[in-house]
Amino acid sequence: MPHTSHASDASPAYDLLVVGDANPDVVVGPLDAPLAFGQREQLVGTGLLTLGGSAAIMACGAARLGLRVALAGRVGDDEAGRFVVAALAARGVHTGAVRIDPGLSTPLTVVVTRGDGDRTILTAPGTLVATRADDVPEALLRDSRHVHAASYFLMPRLAEALPALFRTARDLGATTSLDTNDDPAGKWDTGGLGAVLAVTDLLLPNAREARALAGLPEDAPLETAARQLAARGPLVAVKDGADGALLHDGRSSLRTSGIPARPLDTVGAGDSFDAGFVAATLAGRSPADALELAAVCGALSTRAYGGTPAQPTWDEAGAALRAAPPVSTRPSARNSTRNGENVS
Repeated sequence: MPHTSHASDASPAYDLLVVGDANPDVVVGPLDAPLAFGQREQLVGTGLLTLGGSAAIMACGAARLGLRVALAGRVGDDEAGRFVVAALAARGVHTGAVRIDPGLSTPLTVVVTRGDGDRTILTAPGTLVATRADDVPEALLRDSRHVHAASYFLMPRLAEALPALFRTARDLGATTSLDTNDDPAGKWDTGGLGAVLAVTDLLLPNAREARALAGLPEDAPLETAARQLAARGPLVAVKDGADGALLHDGRSSLRTSGIPARPLDTVGAGDSFDAGFVAATLAGRSPADALELAAVCGALSTRAYGGTPAQPTWDEAGAALRAAPPVSTRPSARNSTRNGENVS
């Protein structure tokens, strides 16, 4: 287990504070035909109502791995919001900082999957547009070892204040991480992202997001995108689907193949990857070991429909690593260090 007891009452109460989105997901599929309009009805094999939102799935994954986790965000005063709070609590996530908004509805996402693992995501943002920095109590920042933010482009008011929020967290002794997720507008307006990356210890995009955040075309080498992002401050761990994951510290890179998997549903796999990387780092593992554990957590989460039902425990992830150890390669022959810590 990554969690260890603290020696004094002054130690943080939480290993991880997650800031961001939490909503119900309606996951249906597989649908291997175009979505049909004209009042047509299409049948799919499965349908599931489950907890969604990048922040919420990451929080649940970290709690499943044994971390003490709190989530700060906003839901509506409605049945969907009550579902979200209950689902988080049932998975061991502290919900005292989940604010109830009386004027806006809880976000809702419909995920339509295909047999090849791809999906389309339809989201009604609801309270996401109102989520802001003062939804995060400073006392909770003070009481957390690490602060993670998700869905940067879905919450413009929070995104604007995120540099100050992360700076405060760092001043209070916490480390920070960010998963921007997709930009639904497709603009990838990263004008304010530089200020965030300057106070971000770990950036966790997927391959497409990494290239977009770096301002590169979709066919650009992934290592180039990761290197450019790492040059702006954070250690960068890029999720690359079936091809594993890439780690870059601004000087050299390391790639892991991950473990073989036949995904049933990839919803939330990236968020489970995030949880694995943060949990391993907080447990004192090297960045290279954290990358391998994260890739395993992402792969194992695809064993069931929805983002949270198949998230692994620490022991399950360790057993999978031992049974099918990922293959790691380093494009650069020289060792690399970041903040005095060896990446190898």
